[in-house]
Order: sequence, then C-alpha cells, then structure tokens
Amino acid sequence: MWMDFFRPMPAGQRRSGRAILLRAAPPLGIGVIGSNIIGAMILYSLMAWVIPVPQLEDDDRIRAVNVVALVTYTALALTIGIFKTIKDLRPVIVWLNLDRPPTPEEQALALLGPRRLLVRMAMLWGFGLILFTALNFAYSPRLALVVGIAGLFSGLGTCAFSYLVAERTTREVARRALEEGPKEHPGVPGVTTRVMLTWAISTGVPILGVALMAGGVALDILPPDTQKFAYAAMAISGVALFIGLQAMFLVSRSIADPVKSVRIGIDRVGAGDLTANVPVYDASEIGLLQSGFNDMVDGLRERERVRDLFGRHVGEDVAEQALQVGAELGGEVREVAVVFIDIVGSTEMATKLPPQEVVELLNRFFGVVVDVVNSHGGSINKFEGDAALCIFGAPLDRDDAAGDALAAARRMVKRLAVELPELAAGVGVSAGPAVAGNVGSSERHEYTVIGDPVNEAARLTEIAKTVEGGLVASARVVEAAGEEESKHWQLGEAVVVRGRSEPTRLATPTG
Repeated sequence: MWMDFFRPMPAGQRRSGRAILLRAAPPLGIGVIGSNIIGAMILYSLMAWVIPVPQLEDDDRIRAVNVVALVTYTALALTIGIFKTIKDLRPVIVWLNLDRPPTPEEQALALLGPRRLLVRMAMLWGFGLILFTALNFAYSPRLALVVGIAGLFSGLGTCAFSYLVAERTTREVARRALEEGPKEHPGVPGVTTRVMLTWAISTGVPILGVALMAGGVALDILPPDTQKFAYAAMAISGVALFIGLQAMFLVSRSIADPVKSVRIGIDRVGAGDLTANVPVYDASEIGLLQSGFNDMVDGLRERERVRDLFGRHVGEDVAEQALQVGAELGGEVREVAVVFIDIVGSTEMATKLPPQEVVELLNRFFGVVVDVVNSHGGSINKFEGDAALCIFGAPLDRDDAAGDALAAARRMVKRLAVELPELAAGVGVSAGPAVAGNVGSSERHEYTVIGDPVNEAARLTEIAKTVEGGLVASARVVEAAGEEESKHWQLGEAVVVRGRSEPTRLATPTG
C-alpha cells in the first residue's frame, strides 16, 4: 500500500535532519489535510443524502446555507490548524535543520506531535459540531440531531485516522529524537490506545451512528422511512469498512513493523552477528521492546568482548571451562604433557636492544608459540618473561596429550628457526601426573598446573639450550605418545637433572 513509502530507514543508516524533515512534511500535510477534507465531504454526504432528514420548508436555502458554512468553516479550521501546528512544531523544525541532538523539550515536542495534532483536531471538529448543530437547531431540532449524528461520525473517524497517519509519517522524526535521551515518554499513546482508536473508526462510531438514527426513528424525531434508513445504514457501514480497513492497516503495521525488525535482529544474533541493531522510532512500549533488544545485543557484545579478553589472558580452554562450570579454588590430579620454552640469552638481548625492539621480538616469538600450541590442542598456561609454559591434557582431556606435546615442540622449533633465526631457544618436554586447578584466593586466582612434569620440563629446557636443535624430551613422554609420533624420536643417555634425585633418560628428535 501507499503507506509503505513511509517505512523508516533500517538501523545503521542515517539521513540528515533536513532530509528527514523534507521527507516527513509532505506526506504528513497531505495525509492530515486530505483526511479532514474527506471527513467534511462525508459529513455533507451524510447530511444531504444518507441520514433520513425531516422535510422542511425552504430546503434549498437551508442546504445552501449549510454548504457555505461547511466550506467556510473547513477552510478556516484547516488554516488555523496548519498555522498552529507549524507554530507548535517550530522548535522541532529548527532542531532538525540544525541536525544536532535534541533538547528534552524538543524531544518531547517531536514525540508528542501526533497526540497534540489529535487534540487540536478534536477541538476544531468539536467546535464545528457545536456551531453546525446550533445553526440547524434554529431551523429544526430534528435537523440539528441529524447534523449532530453526521458530525460525530465524521469527526471521530477523521481525528482517529489523522492521528494514525501522523504517527506513521513521523517515525523517522521520532527515531532521531530517541537516538539520545530516554527511550520512553509517558504522554505517547501506546498499543492499547492505538487499537482503541482503530476500533472507534471501524466499529464504535458506525454502530453509534446507526444506533442514534434508530433511536431518532423510534422516538419519532426522524422520519420513519424504512427504505431510506436501510440505505443510510448501508452507506455508513460501507464508509466504516473502507476507512476501518485503512486504519487497521496503519495500526497493525505500527505494531508489526517493530516486532518484525526485532525478529530479524534475533535471527541475525542467532547466526552470530552481534552487530545487529534495530531502529527505535516509538516512545511507547513498542519502543521499549526495540531499545530493549538493542540493550540486550550491547550486553552480548560486551560479554563477548570480556570473554575474548578473558580467553586471551588465561587461554580459551580455561575460559570456556570457567564459563561453563565456574572457577572454584582447588585442583585435581590429571595426566598431562608439558612443553616449556625459554629464549637463550634474553638478558643480553635486553641490554643491547631498545625496549620497543625487545617487545616486538618477544611478541613475534610468542606469536609462533601460541599458534603452534593452539593448532595441536594445547593451551598456554602462563608467560614467564621470555619463557612460556604450555600444557596438553588440562583443563581439557586429550586422547594423546604426550603425542600432541611432542609434535607441537618439533613444529615450534622448525618454525622459530625459519621465522626468527635471530633468536635461539631451548625447549623441554615432559609428561606425567600433576595437580591442575585454580590456585590463589576467592578474590584473585589463576588456573595452573603443579607437579613433577612441570619441573622436569623446565630443567630439560636448560639442557636443550646446550644441544643441537634446542629440543629435549624425557623418555617417559615419548613412551606415553602414540606410535605415529614416537617414531620421530630417539632415546639417549640418562642424566640427573637439577632438583630431582631420579635420573631422567633424554630423547631428541631423529634427523
């Protein structure tokens, strides 16, 4: 239908205030002025041909007087209404032309514009109804009753329909007014009021008109012409059906459009698009639904950002487990594999290079380490200056944690040799039972792994710095690994590493 032209812009798009004004003013003026002219024509048609009118002397002169009075009053009322409306809305017009955030007064004027228009139109139609009833009462009380019935029917329908048109055509003005400031205004009619207005147009007023005519005939105020009464009822019903259809379309779209926009937004969020947003162009409960959805998505975006930062600080696996099952203090014994990597000569590097270059080198170094560990199913437990502790098998189980750790260590050494030849590092790999859990206090704690495999991997790193290739593993981690990975390793001598009483048999990559 033609009112689709006034559908507000999608969220994310923005017109200038002047463009909004130029887009809203013509349809608003045409819709409201046209509704009132049509309402005046319906009023005259009801008086002249539809409602049974008592026969009076000098009918032609009375009809002419009513036509002149109706045309004159309609023109005068429209002029006054347009002038007063423009005067009332002048602050809104200025605000839109300046294209700036509205003041609270300007926001209220913009949001309450359709309601103020409804009140002014009701006053003009009410005064006109009193005037025409009094004018015709001088000719005949019965004729005055006919004028009252026709005026009530036309005035209520015209006022309600004009309000719905104004609410529809000024949506973008309301949207701009609601961009900043409160998203609700108590004076804006809600869904119930709009539905009741539509009921008044399509049901209440027509039934009232027919009832008044029937009462007039029953009380012998109107002529008992059954055929003309039937024609009048049919005409009123036809007008009510046509106007009611348009009004029902407007009010249903005023409810369906925002609900549809929210549904589309929900679909986008469900598909993972957290940039979804819906336009807010209503200050009633409908607007609260729209702004509530936007607030929800903002919260989801913030939650995802916190989750991302959390994952970057503690590792994605640890973050995922904490979000799913919580982060209580304590730990459990798990079979884990550990990779410890430490840069050779980091102290000397820090004294020779500017701090910015040192940080850049460390970031490139840890970038390779993180990428390799993640690709093999492990997690970075902590960074210790120029070293990193990598865990496989905690907090998430791995089918072959030892094999994953060994494969990651081999890959790590190869990539560092190619991508950062200026840095040398020692890599130690171990495996065995360790306690994994949250250590600290209820206010501040971290997920860590404590046990012999961690200590052994750190000591093996010191040995690795002295051997070709810079990579040493313990025999037990090679023996615990699957056949596919263990074939890449060869066993060597046994040594007693610092801090341990039992000897550790070393293993290095073949080739």
